Amino acid sequence: MQSGQFSIAYNTNMESTVAQRILALNYQFYQSFASDFSETRGRVQPGVMRVLDQLPPTTSILDLGCGNGQLARQLAAAGFRGSYLGTDFSPALLEEASREKPATFQVEFTPLNLAQEDWSASLPGDTFEVILCFAALHHIPSRDLRLEVVRNIHRNLDERGKFYLSNWQFLKSERFRSRTLDWDRVGLSEEDVEEGDYLLDWRRGGSGIRYLHHFTPEELTGLAEKGGFKILESFYSDGKEGDLSLYQVWEPL
Repeated sequence: MQSGQFSIAYNTNMESTVAQRILALNYQFYQSFASDFSETRGRVQPGVMRVLDQLPPTTSILDLGCGNGQLARQLAAAGFRGSYLGTDFSPALLEEASREKPATFQVEFTPLNLAQEDWSASLPGDTFEVILCFAALHHIPSRDLRLEVVRNIHRNLDERGKFYLSNWQFLKSERFRSRTLDWDRVGLSEEDVEEGDYLLDWRRGGSGIRYLHHFTPEELTGLAEKGGFKILESFYSDGKEGDLSLYQVWEPL
């Protein structure tokens, strides 16, 4: 689907087989291009820094989609003294994260697939005071799966805790809009997917394809309410114009 073209023929509910195909596509992408992707994530984004500045120095953190572990290293540089559990579905990225594991506070990295029905079963029994999900939820296809992810987050968050998330607003960039691809590149059509679903190409270290969902603020509001949250704060940050990611802070109802 090319940028600026919207169809009225989208599914209102993505078939589970289509969702699994898309998940497999993203898994293969992050396995094939983990090193190249990691090289583009050498620093923490300004919006993430703004969030980290709000966190108590001794809180317990669950980081969903920790990637190469750069956020944990930034916490160490800031004098964090709490506990941190970083999770990702990519073994290759987790391997990179573990190579430079901070030693100044309790840090663990573990595999976790957000698309699993009850991924909380693989976590410690205690809830977390802070859950982070930066640039990860937009990789989950289908409204049903995203809602299940949010409900799992709710189950693992302390009743007085905070959930911080960001989602890439790639359609705000002409450069990234020009890199959207037609669904027939992966044997699918617009009728198979939901509104806001896109394929983007990758050109570093080879040619790749990954799936992303472009969230609207209204869509996130509905997702938060259905998942048992209220939104405390929203702001845009990152990129040349400072609007390439939408950040939010959620609190359990």
